[in-house]
Amino acid sequence: MKYIFSENLRSLLLQPPLKGQMVLGVDPAFRTGCKLAVIDKYGKFIDKGVIYPHEAYVGQNVNPKQIEEAKKLLIGFIEKYKVDIIAIGNGTASRETESFIASILKDLSRPVKYVIVSEAGASVYSASELAREEFPEFQVEERSAVSIARRMQDPLSELVKIDPKSIGVGQYQHDVTQSKLSDSLDFVVTTAVNRIGVNVNTASTSLLQYVSGLSNKVAKNIVDKRETYGPFKSRKELLDVPNLGAKTFEQAIGFLRIFNSINPLDKTPIHPESYDLAYRILQYLNLNVEEIGTEKCKNTINSINKNKIAEYF
Repeated sequence: MKYIFSENLRSLLLQPPLKGQMVLGVDPAFRTGCKLAVIDKYGKFIDKGVIYPHEAYVGQNVNPKQIEEAKKLLIGFIEKYKVDIIAIGNGTASRETESFIASILKDLSRPVKYVIVSEAGASVYSASELAREEFPEFQVEERSAVSIARRMQDPLSELVKIDPKSIGVGQYQHDVTQSKLSDSLDFVVTTAVNRIGVNVNTASTSLLQYVSGLSNKVAKNIVDKRETYGPFKSRKELLDVPNLGAKTFEQAIGFLRIFNSINPLDKTPIHPESYDLAYRILQYLNLNVEEIGTEKCKNTINSINKNKIAEYF
């Protein structure tokens, strides 16, 4: 049974990220209003607001002026920040909020999509010390809206902030030995992070500290430098991060990805120590570095004799 819970968590963590999208997170509610939060392409918080498109109580009529104000604010956020996709939490008032947003999106001049996102564990994170440290002046629901947007954009980066048992990994997860379950789930998180690597320009401190060789302090320094000076443009720039020395760089860099780097190898698991070898292999295969990840590159690699390549180099 423990294996089933581990696999469920692995599936959640390894959901593909949404790269290069401006996301509007919505935490639906009736009486307290729907909280809105906009994050940029790198997961950085941009703006927040609240709309009241629903009745506060069952059977109560909604003031038409209130609905118009909600539409105006929502459209204003979408247009001002060029939102690409809206993430709607699946909690209370989710269906009503979906209907309201869908009616607005169909009349926009450009296509904007919406997705229903699981709120499992969002309330736990929103009330946590980590969330209060990240957004000290936010209400719990406002933090939840940010979390909903981020878990749409980069599920792994956001879900690692939450105790795995609070995400909801199985119907009978409370019936097994909790210490063994915790160890198993923590192992899944660690292996998932180091298996697929981490996007340095979107990763949270919570995610980065799971990378082999990175402490919480260094992880925080990476995020602080990124938010101060903008996204990293190459792996070499990480050497300028305080407390990230040559030894730490050597140990961690193979797990850190920079997808907008001037060097295409920076988005791969290839360690910088092996870049020269990678260039030589590409030259041997009549490929250039810009073709990494293309169908041509994949087909070429699949068709060659790997043993022959190993002997040659």
